[in-house]
Amino acid sequence: MNQVKTYILMALLTILLVWVGSLLGGRTGAIFAFIFAAVMNFSVYWFSDRIILKMYRAQEVTEAETPGLHRVVRELAQRGRLPMPKVYIIQNEAPNAFATGRNPQHAAVAVTTGIMKLLNEDELKGVLAHELSHIRHRDILIGTIAATIAGAISFIATMARWSAIFGGFGDDKEGGGMAHLIAVLVLTTLASFAAILIQLAISRSREYHADEGGGKLAGNPLYLASALAKLDAGAKRIPMQVNPSTAHMLIVNPLSGRGVQKLFSTHPPIEERIRRLKAMAAR
Repeated sequence: MNQVKTYILMALLTILLVWVGSLLGGRTGAIFAFIFAAVMNFSVYWFSDRIILKMYRAQEVTEAETPGLHRVVRELAQRGRLPMPKVYIIQNEAPNAFATGRNPQHAAVAVTTGIMKLLNEDELKGVLAHELSHIRHRDILIGTIAATIAGAISFIATMARWSAIFGGFGDDKEGGGMAHLIAVLVLTTLASFAAILIQLAISRSREYHADEGGGKLAGNPLYLASALAKLDAGAKRIPMQVNPSTAHMLIVNPLSGRGVQKLFSTHPPIEERIRRLKAMAAR
């Protein structure tokens, strides 16, 4: 179901891109903006593992340094028929984890020292299974494509606004020029807003999908459910300083939001994630 939802949301993003491109005056602007955004975003995707790991000051660790962590990752990777990813530790007391890499052959999992202290082995297995599920489903690629299209929409919308302001205003003596300008400004602003919401919805959908896949891979969904409850409390107690653009990669959202801010969250509500995992275990 989450897969279908992702495909529908991706289709909506594509339709929105084409529509905003038409406001600019045809396909040429849309194609140019899409190529520009694609080059930027896929460049980040290609080097994402190095960029993100360096951003969080993650250090690769050997099996001799963290035998227990490597053992759990290796068991899960073998069970999921995945190549063994590189393993990293982040010196941070805030409990969190993420996976990165452009494909399963170039993947890495990173955990904070805080999560290692907070969780027992079964809970850690649930978290790592969730991250390996992201790798298995190529969620990093899906997220990058969504960001590419959303970025192209915002870029084209900005171009359309400036074009309307400097090129289309005042052409109609009856006031049609002003009406056209207002319409373009409103529509392009709404399109940019809609693109952001759809992109965030895709991110939340992938989290649910990774929870489901992680629950199966770990062998018991309750491992991850228990871990999420602890991580949510731990993240509130010890906030993690992160770049908002990378917050979606972490297993629990380090950026707290209340009220309307929850609409812009990259993660589903922890309570709902736990509820789904418990229902999955009951089945």
